[in-house]
Amino acid sequence: MERAVTTEHLGFSRRTMLRTVVGAATVIATRTASGLGASPAAGAAASRRALLHLTPTTGWACDPQHPCYLGGRLQLPHLQAAQTAGPGGWRLATSTDEVSFSDVGDTIPLVGDTPAWSGLAVVDTDNTAGLGGGAVIALVTHVPHGDLTRQAQYLHWSTDGGRSFSMLSEPVIPNPNADSASTDEEIDNARWFRDPKVVRDEERSQWVCVIGRRKYLSLYVSTDLHRWRWTSNFDYLVPGATDLGGMECPDLFRIIADDGTSHWVLAASMDGWGAGSLGTYAYWIGSWDGTRFMTDNLRPQWLDHGYDWYAAVTWPSATSPHNVRHAVAWMNNWKYAARHVPTLDTDGYNGQYSVVREIRLSRQPGGWYSLLSTPKPALAVSLLSQKSLGDVTVDGRRVLDVKTEAYVLTTDVAWTNATNVGIEVLRSPDGTRHTNVGIFNGRVYVDRGPSETVSAPFAPYTQSEASIDPAARHVHLAVVVDRNSVEVFVNAGHTVLSNQVYPTAGDHGLALYSDNGSAVFSGLSIRTL
Repeated sequence: MERAVTTEHLGFSRRTMLRTVVGAATVIATRTASGLGASPAAGAAASRRALLHLTPTTGWACDPQHPCYLGGRLQLPHLQAAQTAGPGGWRLATSTDEVSFSDVGDTIPLVGDTPAWSGLAVVDTDNTAGLGGGAVIALVTHVPHGDLTRQAQYLHWSTDGGRSFSMLSEPVIPNPNADSASTDEEIDNARWFRDPKVVRDEERSQWVCVIGRRKYLSLYVSTDLHRWRWTSNFDYLVPGATDLGGMECPDLFRIIADDGTSHWVLAASMDGWGAGSLGTYAYWIGSWDGTRFMTDNLRPQWLDHGYDWYAAVTWPSATSPHNVRHAVAWMNNWKYAARHVPTLDTDGYNGQYSVVREIRLSRQPGGWYSLLSTPKPALAVSLLSQKSLGDVTVDGRRVLDVKTEAYVLTTDVAWTNATNVGIEVLRSPDGTRHTNVGIFNGRVYVDRGPSETVSAPFAPYTQSEASIDPAARHVHLAVVVDRNSVEVFVNAGHTVLSNQVYPTAGDHGLALYSDNGSAVFSGLSIRTL
């Protein structure tokens, strides 16, 4: 990927309790209860566990699963494995504000040698499945005996609020290529039949399931969640990209845009980095007629332009379900997901989930529609300390009297002639290490190269970037910084960049910079623990 012109600011351009150190009021209580609040033993490395994000206590965290609301609490299942990228099962966390989470424990564990992969949970309020009104129904991909060509979708159900599940012994959506695959293409298709997402189509009194395939998405319908009928496939278009990874963790939902019109959104996570594209959550805006998803533009839009926002799930908000959705993703990348990261040594885990964001559909000036992302307001509200620095003018670099490792920073940045403006976060005391959030030549970027260490190399995936209006001389930034991650929301949220970062312990500083001219950082506010 082409980098911005280099300046001195750009640098190199499972299976135990779940730790949920997020929010404010629960931080001390959770850390103390799990024994992680005490000082490290002599010679032990200090904790680097994320403070604002959901993390596993031990082992490897992977895909979040589509959640549901029960009794006023969000039920968020997620994949957790005992070893790096090993077989795993579903673990459940619950929350009342989608900022702080409580661990419930394993809900869909390993079934013999059959790993539980991704899927979803829905509340069957009307007892369409005949398993009891209000039963939690989960469709889950299983891989019998580890044979990828036989992965299929199995039905699980729970009558205790999703705490424990029973499982049907036979798949409800069998793999259509399992017994007939002979060519390389057919075998490839058989090995890619995963991650069911189910949504209720109230207009037609049916359930709709979308399943990820190697090069397309398959759509099925059912009235009872047991018997499913294939209706169509959806193929995508990414110009010039012929080697995209498979379509994983698909999504399908209906949402009302800010102009009052109703639309369907089809989405999936795809690895397109090797093809010069993106590798996060791709989505299409269109319509659903009961059998097919249709769109006027097969070229996807992307909900995140960083390196680490994958396997995302969305769900309707409790207060405005038709207009606002919430979303969470796995903050990792298959290019380096299974490596030995610093948190394995300090805290015994690999991986975390993004902060929950709000999703809205907005009509753009050109007439098309895009999803906008913003951090949930509850995140900032949960942070007890606020430091308002007002308007700060910078010409060169200005180091701020701020030393913190978990915070939400908001500011409006304006400039006239400056060529490169931004913020150094997670800055070392001597200024040699930092992660840069900046704007250069009509692009917003996050450059984690200057924070890179031998123990956590990201190269060549060091600088993520996205286009903005090249004539713009003003942007609004909301930056969520945690010990191991940086999430940047630009303007109204059309552009977001989410990235892991593994800085050296003690790099808690903050600085502003502006090259070849001055910039004003107005309304600069930092909310922290």
